[in-house]
Amino acid sequence: MARRGGAAGPDGVAVVDKPAGWTSHDVVAKARGLLGTRKVGHSGTLDPDATGVLVLGVGRATRLLTFLSGLDKRYVGEVVLGTATSTLDASGEVTGTWDMGGVDAPAVRAAALGLTGDIDQVPPMVSAKKVDGRRLHELARAGVEVERAPVAVRVDAFAVGEPVAPGVFPIDVTCSAGTYVRSLAADLGTALGGGAHLRALRRLAVGPYGIDEAVALDELAPERLLPPADALRGRPSVQVGDEVAASVRHGRVLEAAELAVAGEGPWAVLGPDGALLAVYERHRAGTVKPAVVLAPA
Repeated sequence: MARRGGAAGPDGVAVVDKPAGWTSHDVVAKARGLLGTRKVGHSGTLDPDATGVLVLGVGRATRLLTFLSGLDKRYVGEVVLGTATSTLDASGEVTGTWDMGGVDAPAVRAAALGLTGDIDQVPPMVSAKKVDGRRLHELARAGVEVERAPVAVRVDAFAVGEPVAPGVFPIDVTCSAGTYVRSLAADLGTALGGGAHLRALRRLAVGPYGIDEAVALDELAPERLLPPADALRGRPSVQVGDEVAASVRHGRVLEAAELAVAGEGPWAVLGPDGALLAVYERHRAGTVKPAVVLAPA
């Protein structure tokens, strides 16, 4: 979407199908070249070996990435029983083996059920989580392992299918942001009396953004961007007339009644033409204030 006000560069949201072998930073760098702008950011990392949905903010929509963080995720992949690795996935070195040939699908499903709901999960050393200001994967590359405090996460669904090969079970996981599926795979192996690792991870959804609308990275172009308002997909919105739109463009604190909003927000404020002007949030004493103003005054 072209930027209003005569400034060059596209604005919008890109839902990309990340290829395997690319870091999220690699995707951002490639997108900058394809879209002709330095203003590109992602809403949350996806493992290099994984494929699937990666949501990008472009141009002014980079300021809306905060509203895209913390969304639930859905993944599919395969758990390989009997082999543990240093990275908890197929890219790592083997750290242990077990004979788990007698474990059947009902037993795996029962163990998976024990890993659903609200659980505490220890972040893997190969994650992007920071400890004392350094990302864990940077420490891991330096051969350093540190204590990691468990993190509360939520696993809404952990479905297990019939084996696709001996000891290899397809999984389908819906979970909160911050959940590591590779850790779920390793914990599943431990719960079954041995070890396991994850392979073929694919993210099918980030909140309301699904793989069916994702664009292959090499096909990304300005015309494939969703409008900035899509960064607030699923959140309440309000469309205003010219008079209120003028106040919104100037970032003024407004009476909640002027926007005709209720609740806690945030609210996407759309102009008469339906374009996103700003995002407003609750202020105090019946007023609302801008969190982000996109439209020029």
